[in-house]
Amino acid sequence: MTPIWFIRMARWARNPPSADRVRLVLVVVALCLLVAGAERLWGFPDWLTPQKLKP
Repeated sequence: MTPIWFIRMARWARNPPSADRVRLVLVVVALCLLVAGAERLWGFPDWLTPQKLKP
């Protein structure tokens, strides 16, 4: 670990993020997990699958 990370951790411990910021991050993570779960359950749509172009 570089010293920059220790400085960053110390700054975060002194000034923790607000409850709204934590809630926002949790909502974004939940949405990402929801999309990943739906993709895993139903698969990736064929119309979004990239195809090779013939020269």
